[in-house]
Amino acid sequence: MKKLLCILLLVPFTAAFLSARDDDRKDVRSGNRKFDKGEFKEAVVDYQKALLRDSSSFAAAYDLANSLYRMENFNEARAVLDTIAEQAPLSGHASDYYYNTGNVALSLKDYQAAVDAYRSALMENPGDLDAKENYIYARKKLEEQQNNQNNQGQDNKDNQNNQDNKDKQDNQDNQDNRENQDNRNDGGDNGGNQNQQNDDRSRPDSGEQPQSRPQISKQAAQQMLNAIMAKEKETQDKVKKEKAAVMQSKQREKNW
Repeated sequence: MKKLLCILLLVPFTAAFLSARDDDRKDVRSGNRKFDKGEFKEAVVDYQKALLRDSSSFAAAYDLANSLYRMENFNEARAVLDTIAEQAPLSGHASDYYYNTGNVALSLKDYQAAVDAYRSALMENPGDLDAKENYIYARKKLEEQQNNQNNQGQDNKDNQNNQDNKDKQDNQDNQDNRENQDNRNDGGDNGGNQNQQNDDRSRPDSGEQPQSRPQISKQAAQQMLNAIMAKEKETQDKVKKEKAAVMQSKQREKNW
């Protein structure tokens, strides 16, 4: 933070005004002495007394913000600095005010505000090396913050796209399974009806002789069943691969 200020008495308009300004100046100077000793909490009390006597005191508010900053009460320090923002350009300490405002913003990781404040300090005093260094640092931190936000946003978008694609694939798989189940059920019903018709034709009271059926061994029947199931699985795997290829193609087009 930049140096502390003290109130300078310029023109004593009245005796009462002079007395008030003297008391105000005493409180600020007392606070400055405590500040130099590192007694920031006690210094805050003196600066607050000065502001009670004169709420428009730029020096008291400026030094109060310095003390709060040293106590790491950054939000309170910013609030105090905001109360004298309009006074700063005409105070004779504009460069210091903007520099300290930048330091507070930097501590709060409000890098955009820090960049703006240091820029204002350099406009008031282009030769301020501290302001230049802090301006460069704040710019770097701002760029890193923006890049992280962009990357995080892209990651969230990618994750959402991946989840949408997974949901679509799961829905398609479920639909395929239902269709396969329906097909198997239909096949079972037809087979049952066919068997019933065969039974009707082979009844003794129908006046017809039962048709002779070819006999096969259990082993041959099992082999035939295994071959049919393998063929069905191969067909399903092929369909799934084709659908997956289509989905991947769509995803590549979207990402591009």
